[in-house]
Amino acid sequence: MHPQFIENSLINISFGTLLTLLIVSWVNLTTKTNKIISTIINILLLQGNISLSLCLLIRWITNGYFPLSNLYESLIFLTWCLTFIILIINQQTNNKLIVSIISPISLLIISFVSFCLPEYLKTAAPLVPALRSNWLMMHVTVMMLSYATLITGSLLSMLFLIISKGKNIKIYGNSYNNSNKIMMEYQANVKEVKISQNKLEQPYRINLLQGIDNLSYRIIGLGFPLLTIGIISGAVWANEAWGTYWSWDPKETWALITWIIFAIYLHTRINYKLAGKIPSIIGSIGFVIIWLCYLGVNFLAKGLHSYGWIFS
Repeated sequence: MHPQFIENSLINISFGTLLTLLIVSWVNLTTKTNKIISTIINILLLQGNISLSLCLLIRWITNGYFPLSNLYESLIFLTWCLTFIILIINQQTNNKLIVSIISPISLLIISFVSFCLPEYLKTAAPLVPALRSNWLMMHVTVMMLSYATLITGSLLSMLFLIISKGKNIKIYGNSYNNSNKIMMEYQANVKEVKISQNKLEQPYRINLLQGIDNLSYRIIGLGFPLLTIGIISGAVWANEAWGTYWSWDPKETWALITWIIFAIYLHTRINYKLAGKIPSIIGSIGFVIIWLCYLGVNFLAKGLHSYGWIFS
């Protein structure tokens, strides 16, 4: 059987799996907690992730290099990262909202890969000299993992803003305490929640908001150092390939902008004067900036990173 046929079949399976996951997760929002539905969601997440893993593996074996050299391959790997992150989060939190808000992004990406990309971009080609390096796997893998992690955290920030819309909510916790600034040690310690009607929200809603805010902070706190490592490794690779660590290429510039946005986000989390919704607003802005860095720059500008893109 031809590897291309197997690869296309696996992509189609992952598309069907993610579509089913989206439907089941949204139906799950309308029902009470059901272990059977939760198990089905976990199985669908695992099946989608395995399908994408096999697709990448077959492409790796067939072409002889790690499949991250063009838009098609990087989108598949980004979807794999997102499904992997969702699977871990769902196992840890079992929160209905999280799967239902993150899974559509994975479905949209794989839909774009399946129906919008021209066939010539899906066909593997020999690597250009600049990409024939071990840095390809190191740099691009870490960058894609950071994108997926930061996208997930940013989506949770957006979810927090949507749920808390119209309410003046003040978040309390160790992330705003100057005496305890350890990034991954945030603990929700709710004293009160003020809303515009001068009433206290129901405990479930308080816990839900605290949980989403906490999880968003933790995930972005993980994605930020990954992004930092990715930028540094890219600079080292650039010096090896082009003779300079930094050339202000559009992709490099927007990667730096992305880094600054999330550095500001983390700063607001340790500054009690900037509590409340401000961090979530910055995190939501970061969602747009990530996509501008990953896709927008390559569609709107041509630079040193335009390998295997539509307008390269």
